[in-house]
Amino acid sequence: MSTVSTLTHDSKTTDKDDSTIPSSPKSLSKQFHEFLIKILKYGKIPQHIGFIMDAEGHYRGFLKMEEVLDICLQLGIKVVTVYAFSIENFKRPKEEVDALMHLAKTKLIELCQSKTVKKYGVCVRILGNMSYVSQDLREVIEEAVEMTKDNNRSILNVCFSYTSRDEITNSVKSIVKMVENKQIQVGDINENLIEQCLFTHGCPPLEILIRTSGEIRLSDFLLWQCHQDCYIHFENCYWPEFSIWKMLQIILEYQLSNKITRKKSFF
Repeated sequence: MSTVSTLTHDSKTTDKDDSTIPSSPKSLSKQFHEFLIKILKYGKIPQHIGFIMDAEGHYRGFLKMEEVLDICLQLGIKVVTVYAFSIENFKRPKEEVDALMHLAKTKLIELCQSKTVKKYGVCVRILGNMSYVSQDLREVIEEAVEMTKDNNRSILNVCFSYTSRDEITNSVKSIVKMVENKQIQVGDINENLIEQCLFTHGCPPLEILIRTSGEIRLSDFLLWQCHQDCYIHFENCYWPEFSIWKMLQIILEYQLSNKITRKKSFF
């Protein structure tokens, strides 16, 4: 793992014009981040990236999601898919589930009104099985989706009340209905048709999947989408501590991995 030294601003008096010197270590660090992002954009940038966010610090986790989304969009990534709430999480204690539902109600609207969403023209989509969700939360979800439906420069997929098994099951059920309605023949069923009926239809292929918390498992997330040509990275930190440095390092590793794969394919 590469190490990055912290750059600090020398506060001593110099003969240079102070207006050309960053006023604080924070501003210098931001400039360095932007510099690294520009360098990485000379390499291959994934068009679709997914995140499995662990459950440590739900409020801080929401703030981190907006921060990471901003980094992804700065890099030129067009689609970001995050695992916000699993269907399995409804089995948790009622008090915990109620608190998470309340947080979702307040934060979804805030997200759609955020500077990041407006700046990058983000269309926010909620993917999952809404039959598990209360009516009042469904109304908030519908409002959030409606607010950004005309944005067409990038996509944020929030997987809420979701599992990959449920998504694939839903796809199969949709195909069965098409057969019953004589819209297609049984012989028309193939992998492409199943993909077209997934929640993520219309999105580019998933190229990077990142899981925080240090656990080595996919937790029933985007299992169909990550089965081929997807760089999977397990990060040994909790989601609120996931930093821009870690993000940029993963993009660099992806670029190097992609370059090696292309060389092997060539030979």
